[in-house]
Amino acid sequence: MSPTYIILLIAGYFGLLILVSYFTGKKTDNDTFFKGNKSSPWYVVAFGMIGASLSGVTFISVPGWIEASQFSYMQVVLGYIVGYFVIGTVLLPLYYKLNLTSIYTYLEERFGNYAYKTGASFFLISRVVGASFRLYLVANVLQIILFDELGISFWQTVTITVLLIWLYTFKSGIKTIVWTDTFQTLFMLIAVGVAIYFVSDELGIESGNILGYVLDSDLSKTFFFDDFKSGDYFWKQFISGAFIAIVMTGLDQDMMQKNLTCRSLKDAQKNMFWFTIVLTIVNFVFLSLGLLLTVYAQQNGIDAHKDDLFPLLAKNYLGAGVFVFFLIGLIAAAYSSADSALTALTTSFSIDILNIEKKQTKEKQIKIRKQIHILISIVLIFVIVAFKYIIKDESVIAKLFVFAGYTYGPLLGLYAFGLFTKLKVKDTLVPVIAILSPILSYIISINSLKWFGFEFNFFILILNGLLTFIGLLMISSKSQTASVSIG
Repeated sequence: MSPTYIILLIAGYFGLLILVSYFTGKKTDNDTFFKGNKSSPWYVVAFGMIGASLSGVTFISVPGWIEASQFSYMQVVLGYIVGYFVIGTVLLPLYYKLNLTSIYTYLEERFGNYAYKTGASFFLISRVVGASFRLYLVANVLQIILFDELGISFWQTVTITVLLIWLYTFKSGIKTIVWTDTFQTLFMLIAVGVAIYFVSDELGIESGNILGYVLDSDLSKTFFFDDFKSGDYFWKQFISGAFIAIVMTGLDQDMMQKNLTCRSLKDAQKNMFWFTIVLTIVNFVFLSLGLLLTVYAQQNGIDAHKDDLFPLLAKNYLGAGVFVFFLIGLIAAAYSSADSALTALTTSFSIDILNIEKKQTKEKQIKIRKQIHILISIVLIFVIVAFKYIIKDESVIAKLFVFAGYTYGPLLGLYAFGLFTKLKVKDTLVPVIAILSPILSYIISINSLKWFGFEFNFFILILNGLLTFIGLLMISSKSQTASVSIG
């Protein structure tokens, strides 16, 4: 496909998002940017959250896991169901009861200012690294297939990419994103559907028999109970999935900010219920695509594995039509995650770090929020470019993304301690506990096979949260009780 067609495709895609931004951006203020005026239809939020949950990493990586791991990832997805149930029945009622803009405000009311700033800071670090990594992957793909040929350098590609995201989010923030995420989720699912159709056709599978073909394949083995030391062991992945959902959705400003735009708690709970069902199905569809792509590559002697599987087959073997939809799906999956991350980071920094709602007039709040939005955009550009030019070892970059997961452990420990105990803690020591817990978790993780003959894998999140919980117990006091509860 010529560069001209690819540019027109990308321009048309972003033109649609900017058009959506125009229609949602009339008569806006900070309440619009942060909360969407609490007017979002729950079904729109539920559908849009699918794309934000999956991201470009999932779009590329999940299909590539089949060859080595079969359908074991579905064990994690089944754990998500439990996690989302906890979010809908425990966390959402708390957030709506306190009428929060930033979910980390709860930590201030429960523990104090140091805990509040610690929770928000860990989110900011995690989201900056995570969002930058996701955008880095997509910008790298666009660089290889398009911008290198046009003589445009990587830093320019990244700058253009982030500028486009800023352009359709700067005015209405989360109100716009609720709707753009809906379109982007739709594009992503169409891309997967088109790929499944063409690959199954190449394999000679009738459209009505695709599900049967997938279920009959040895590659679709889902449950692994044989070796509890293995990273694929069912209970390890299932329990980890539950905690991953609680932490990376329920304790994540990015994901919860969308839920908090719903008109009422009841609508937000409906959103979580249907989101859970659809996300489970969508993950199964992604794994099914991976199975078909793996079989296709094996039957045709194509050397494509892991993250290279889907991009290589789409570009070189499945035709221009599939490649067009692959590009659309990849961009949609990446930007549905990145645009909401930019808005959530702006929200958290404005509310949690600068306290603009408490210290500034409404006019001043809007001005500061716009400045922070620009600042966060610049930070993302610098971090993504750093991945390319400073940290050139791709394995190190991947480890940085894993490191971002460690930052959710302290959030898990803080919220668990706050919700399930009535103890107060010495607030000034909370940052120390939150820093030590990930460090200890990492030391235990890299030595776990030698010490215990056990791979932590996703379980590291639970260990991290547990160490934080224990640390909070050590600095707690029974002399006072919590002022914030669920009931």
